[in-house]
Amino acid sequence: MDYRIFTEPQNGASYDDQLSMALAAEQYGFSGFFRSDHYLTMDDRNGGLPGPTDAWTTLAGLARETSTIRLGTLVSSATHRLPAILAIQVAQVDEMSGGRVELGLGTGWFEREHLAYGMPFPEKRFGILEEQLAVVTGLWATPVGDTFSFAGENYTLVDAPALPKPRQTHVPIIIGGSGPTRTPALAARFADEYNAGFATIAPLAERVARVRAACEAIGRDPDSIVMSIAGTTAVGPTTAVAAQRAESQGRTLDDLRLGGFAGSTAEVVDKIGMLGELGFSRIYFQFLDIHSEEQVAFLGDEVLPQLAAR
Repeated sequence: MDYRIFTEPQNGASYDDQLSMALAAEQYGFSGFFRSDHYLTMDDRNGGLPGPTDAWTTLAGLARETSTIRLGTLVSSATHRLPAILAIQVAQVDEMSGGRVELGLGTGWFEREHLAYGMPFPEKRFGILEEQLAVVTGLWATPVGDTFSFAGENYTLVDAPALPKPRQTHVPIIIGGSGPTRTPALAARFADEYNAGFATIAPLAERVARVRAACEAIGRDPDSIVMSIAGTTAVGPTTAVAAQRAESQGRTLDDLRLGGFAGSTAEVVDKIGMLGELGFSRIYFQFLDIHSEEQVAFLGDEVLPQLAAR
């Protein structure tokens, strides 16, 4: 099982806040630091102060100030950037990190964010996502010296030089969602990792089965795709501390026990054990409050050793 930290900086986080969390993730033994790709908060308690940060600008900085952890988005919105520009950005950040970047990409869903910043938000976005994945991966896969062209309903590229290349031979792609047909098919075609959303147990077996079936339908080994899950996290040495940490994120402990990772060390360990039995091998501990280094330390010192001992 692989463990990562996942943050929501649009709720109010400077670059330095994110750097502190990324360094804590690295210090306490997590394999990755991932962030959302949003420009507007969904939590109006603090108005999102000090204001939004751009996901890939932030990850470029973190690439130079960390040394071991994987870095990426969960997930970038296909509505935020043109795909060829995204391919350049990700390749550059991958080079800056020494080959530690992963790209999560989705359709985008937050209409109010698009209205606030003047970004188009078409009603039908799945085709945009599919073409973006084809363009980004096509650009990266084009041999040096060759050009890449693409003709789709949403994007047309003519003789793009397909540069720069990422440091990694293959940048992992993450696709998530709960759609019953198109999302599993897209994950089977493009993804190295399928993220099933948040850690409410009931729907997960069916989501995993759909992705595995989609892989088999195109002749792909279903064991070649990583199954991952995210969950808002509130843990601590006592129930009272865990409850306070849940409340600081605008949630209750009972809510997070159902759909996240919350409560005692034993509760979190047991839930992750259940997820492992369902086929998940990667966990994203989500923090809605960026100032959660104490929880990262608790997870690293208390929870991860218990998980390793199972």
